[in-house]
Amino acid sequence: MNEKHGERSPMPVSTDSSFILHPSSFVSSAWYEFCRGLAFSAFAIGFSLRIEGGRNIPRGGPALLVANHQSFFDPALVGVASPRHLRYLARKTLFRHRAFAWLIRSLHALPVDQEGVAKEGLKAILAQLKAGQAVLVFPEGERTPDGSMVAFKPGVQLLIKRARAPIIPIGIAGAFDALPRTSTLPHLSPLFLPAEKSTVAVSIGRPLDGRRFAELPRERLLTELFGEVKKVADRAERLRRKL
Repeated sequence: MNEKHGERSPMPVSTDSSFILHPSSFVSSAWYEFCRGLAFSAFAIGFSLRIEGGRNIPRGGPALLVANHQSFFDPALVGVASPRHLRYLARKTLFRHRAFAWLIRSLHALPVDQEGVAKEGLKAILAQLKAGQAVLVFPEGERTPDGSMVAFKPGVQLLIKRARAPIIPIGIAGAFDALPRTSTLPHLSPLFLPAEKSTVAVSIGRPLDGRRFAELPRERLLTELFGEVKKVADRAERLRRKL
């Protein structure tokens, strides 16, 4: 990615015979980009998606992305907004259907017993961060029941203390209106029609010092982290295409 102009750099071509592109890695990356392109088109056309702050995600090294949780759309929305390929947790129940399980595994979903940052999820996230990956977590532990943020689960504090990786706060707005937990069908807000209540937006904040947060007492850490995510969630709300 050309950071100065936000343009995608062409794939480098090497004349060195020692240069070998691993086929499985290339296919996996191309598939992820293809799915991300489809998802971006769907959200942009169907829900008037707006995004800001993609450059705030480090281009390399471990990164812990922390977002509010409004809808089943959230992992895909953050995946579309992020210039990096992400790893994220998914409940094991989502892997029951073979085709869907194959799809989310191909997009780097990690199966765990429950949402949030519980013991099993903690191990999976730490392993990915140790490998230099960017991992997305939703510390509320479940989708919001009414659109507002709820208190973070204490498991995220243990994760931050052990990982000490840069923390990227991410705010999502409108996803609750687009697909609340009480609905099985989404409420569209097409780009080419007057705006509806279900327009969506994602705002990505500047990296936070994970080492500083790791030194904070638990309650203060949870309070400050909640506040940082709430700030970008409010920015995302202002960014949404309005009625």
